[in-house]
Amino acid sequence: MTVAEALKLRKSTRAFLNKQVDTKIIQRILNVARHAPSGVNTQPWQVAVVSGNKKHEVEQAMENAFNSGVKGKMDYQYYPNEWQDPYKSRRKACGLQLYSTLKITREDKARQQWLANYRAFDAPTALFFFMDAAMETGSFLDYGMFLQSVMLAAVEEGLAICSQAALGEYPQIVKEKLSYPDDCILICGMALGYEDKEAVVNSYRTPREEVDSFAQFFE
Repeated sequence: MTVAEALKLRKSTRAFLNKQVDTKIIQRILNVARHAPSGVNTQPWQVAVVSGNKKHEVEQAMENAFNSGVKGKMDYQYYPNEWQDPYKSRRKACGLQLYSTLKITREDKARQQWLANYRAFDAPTALFFFMDAAMETGSFLDYGMFLQSVMLAAVEEGLAICSQAALGEYPQIVKEKLSYPDDCILICGMALGYEDKEAVVNSYRTPREEVDSFAQFFE
């Protein structure tokens, strides 16, 4: 598989088979991803690979918090306070594409779909990505390259993934359950497993802008 093929095959998968991922495969993925670049070779990534009873414990605690009306708050601000176009329109289109594919119109059904985020869409494995609080903005750029490396390596292994900001919405719960320090930063989570190719939710792809719309060439 070429890098170009892996980039095009990667997508946000939201339904997985009930099939465990061998730990050796995950080790191979991380062994490749660790070669991602970082400023002055800081390598700021720390990864928790969570499955089985521990995964159920973490996701149940997040679901309980959400159902109790506890509003999630990430360790950092991911999205803008005020959305502007074209980002506002793209965000709206993304959500409409998901809900129209699932034919979700009632609020309670949309709520149930959102709750699936905290279960990592029932993938057998969830990855949680942490960073020391002492690190600054540049390390977030490094982390993005590492996350992309993890996803591409997973695709090459025949796995499906979904990188999720939602898994970072209850950082104190995750840190407590996984015994990470309170002052570290939970970047995000990632669902990892084998795609359920029969699931309707996995049948669509979000569009991408053409190169001419975002790139300028200077000579």
